[in-house]
Amino acid sequence: MSRLSHLDAQGQAHMVDVSDKAETSRVAIAEGCVVMQAETLAIVRSGDAKKGDVLGTARLAGIMAAKRTHELIPLCHPLLISKIAVDLTLDEALPGVRVRAEVKMKGQTGVEMEALTAVSVACLTVYDMVKAVDRAMRIEGIRLLHKSGGKSGAFEAEAPAWP
Repeated sequence: MSRLSHLDAQGQAHMVDVSDKAETSRVAIAEGCVVMQAETLAIVRSGDAKKGDVLGTARLAGIMAAKRTHELIPLCHPLLISKIAVDLTLDEALPGVRVRAEVKMKGQTGVEMEALTAVSVACLTVYDMVKAVDRAMRIEGIRLLHKSGGKSGAFEAEAPAWP
């Protein structure tokens, strides 16, 4: 196992110096879901949530969160992101909302944390928008699905976190 890059020789946390790394195209895709009662999903679908447009608000929250990841995660670099797409899909079988985020840029460090942050905040926003009718909702399966670019190469998750 390799040494953790965010720890110096004395074991102290520090921001990694990426100045000598090559600029490459970086892509990360993450997913997660909010599991809820079927009745709650019907409210989301109908647009009758008292706080407003659940999916639109969650999409914007995810995009905004990805852009501010460096303010939330102490050792993340501020990045010039070129694309953030947050997609929310209603799933009757779950029942719930599936969230997927894709983040792209050309740079010296990856965008995995930005994709994961986008999914996390989008899921939290869905929860916040309908918690008044379903406090038993669960946020599940937040994980990295795909990563490409950089010295470490590509990563693909093996199997879906849920059916």
